[in-house]
Amino acid sequence: MEIRIQDLTVRDRYKLLIGTVVPRPIAWITTRAENGIVNLAPFSYFNAVASNPPTLAVSFSWNPDRDDHHKDSLRNLLASRECVVNVVSETDAEVMNLTATDFPQDIGEVSYLGVTLSESQTIETPRVASAPVAFECGLDRTVQIGDGPGSSTLALLTVNHVFVADDVIDDGFYVNVERLAPLARLAGGYYSLLKKPFELNRVRFSDLKK
Repeated sequence: MEIRIQDLTVRDRYKLLIGTVVPRPIAWITTRAENGIVNLAPFSYFNAVASNPPTLAVSFSWNPDRDDHHKDSLRNLLASRECVVNVVSETDAEVMNLTATDFPQDIGEVSYLGVTLSESQTIETPRVASAPVAFECGLDRTVQIGDGPGSSTLALLTVNHVFVADDVIDDGFYVNVERLAPLARLAGGYYSLLKKPFELNRVRFSDLKK
């Protein structure tokens, strides 16, 4: 099937992208509102984009239910210029899904759902205590992608500090991905778990055989 993107509705473009760009890692982001309420929400338009400085990219989609069309996480991030990107493990799958609910602005997901937090080391925003990895981040910049329904605000986040659970990392900073057990996003209500990783060693051109 050959598909002309310009012929698709915004909804169908969205379905096509999230159904084919898989699996996607999940940024489970904690932010603090100006009134102190801690917000927690998952975002799957997310990845690492640089290591010097260490930078993560998260995209916040256009929100039709707010006058400024910003999600609470983005509004808090723009105000405080900091957040924590928590990695979602298999054990947190159900509560992560609940935090995707569109809570009223005056009710924090953390307090309502009873999520346990831990203090961060370099910023005021706390991390999720059960998350095996948590990146303490400062906002570097935002880039507006498009306008209106289907558009997004891309946030580039500079990592200032990282928490990694002792049982998933060794002294050489190698992460045991099976112990990390990261949850990945597919399309619709579907998610994926890392069940059987395999290794392919990088090959030099001089070692290739014709």
